[in-house]
Amino acid sequence: MKWFSRATKAVDFNQVQQDLSKLHTDGLTLTIEELLRYQSKAGLINLKGSKNRQAQMSGNYLARSKGRGMEFDEVRHYQTGDDIRTIDWRVTARTGKTHTKLFREEVERPVLIATDLSASMLFGSQLLRKSIQASHLAALVAWHAKSRGDRLGGIVFNEIHHQECKPRSRKQGALHYLHTLQDIHQHSLDNQPTLADTDFELAFEQNCQRLRQVAKPGCLVYLITDGHAVNDQSIRHLTQLSRHCELVVGLIVDPLEQSLPDIGFRANVAMTDGKQRQQLTLGDQNIQAKYHAKVSAQMHYKKQLFTKAGARVFSLSAGQTLEQQLTSGAMQ
Repeated sequence: MKWFSRATKAVDFNQVQQDLSKLHTDGLTLTIEELLRYQSKAGLINLKGSKNRQAQMSGNYLARSKGRGMEFDEVRHYQTGDDIRTIDWRVTARTGKTHTKLFREEVERPVLIATDLSASMLFGSQLLRKSIQASHLAALVAWHAKSRGDRLGGIVFNEIHHQECKPRSRKQGALHYLHTLQDIHQHSLDNQPTLADTDFELAFEQNCQRLRQVAKPGCLVYLITDGHAVNDQSIRHLTQLSRHCELVVGLIVDPLEQSLPDIGFRANVAMTDGKQRQQLTLGDQNIQAKYHAKVSAQMHYKKQLFTKAGARVFSLSAGQTLEQQLTSGAMQ
């Protein structure tokens, strides 16, 4: 869905067309070409682990245990039984006492991406559908994981279908995941469920449960969603997951979900969520303020739930390119 108003100051149609051209997308459908583009943008993010886990890790991340790895950690006094090959002769000569080098082992760490392509993600009011932005973010994470030498896998899902990708190394893992994104996105477009016949919260909960089951201790897990169907049960699964994995949640939002457009005049429009229909007056400052306050409270609540589950949470808009947002530190 594309939404523009000739009187809206927030949307520059020409700028939107330029951005879509740079992204090699129409903002509505997903192609493998636009996902391949992010291979050259991998430096926009950093997947370095932000916390140590007592569980055995699996990527090029520093373990808690010290051993003969590639990453120098510190020196200490030589102790009986230390390998003489690790003696630091410079420090020994300077201090007059034998010192040995300690190294922090580098161990493998799979990166798992769970991308939500459910019906609520198919909405977009300005630049991209939320599902397209979610796929772009997933592609960026995948290519960065590949550049680090991490094994990449994960889940791509909607309300009625999901596909799992076992962690693979090198370019093969990234390409497998990107093709899965394209396939499931097209499946979502071709088979959009009716709201009356679908339990969106149950579907999201089941995918969170499956993610918990496939994530081995020490994984870095990215969940990319709009949080539309999050509930207490899905949070319970994510809480259990975060106890032995590092969990990062990327919330994808649309500008129209954050505030009503300031069109400069009053106009009555019809709105529906698929179940209920109501009239809304655009250009009314009081209504705009109430709308903004309500959606801000909803977003704050979602972030609180995911944070309570032990996740690091950030949000990205579908109304701007990833480059525009990430260069301003949106994922910090």
